[in-house]
Amino acid sequence: MGMNRIEILSCPLNVDKAVEFVTSPTSGAISMFIGMTRNNFDGKKVIKLQYEAYTSMAEKELNKICQHIREKWTVEHICIYHRIGQVIYDIVNILEVPVTEASVVIAVSSPHRQESLEAVHYAIDSLKASVPIWKKEIYDEGDSIWKENKECHWTVTT
Repeated sequence: MGMNRIEILSCPLNVDKAVEFVTSPTSGAISMFIGMTRNNFDGKKVIKLQYEAYTSMAEKELNKICQHIREKWTVEHICIYHRIGQVIYDIVNILEVPVTEASVVIAVSSPHRQESLEAVHYAIDSLKASVPIWKKEIYDEGDSIWKENKECHWTVTT
């Protein structure tokens, strides 16, 4: 039986460690998703992201995602890292992820490529829909906006 590694971190994410964790002599494929902070959205210049998380519930939801993956596909190991940023002011406790840095890394190994590819796709979509981690985009003009995940099941649309 494969292993899962779930981590919510306040430091930069290490892609190599994710690959190392999921590597297995019985797997012929490792599929990955790396979500990066980009420098633009809707014509505005993004300078950084801020994250807030309900960490204990987020970890439970990420473990459920791993369980569902194992029910649907034949996979070996699953690794999901999500970054909530760095503490840049001890008093204010602002958590940031700068442009070009990863906020999420998902790696899945499997005997054949199709299973790991589908599992990674499922993992990121499920993460966006059910994991209580919220993102705020900070723009160069000084304004900001909390981003709503369109996939989120608790979002109410009118």
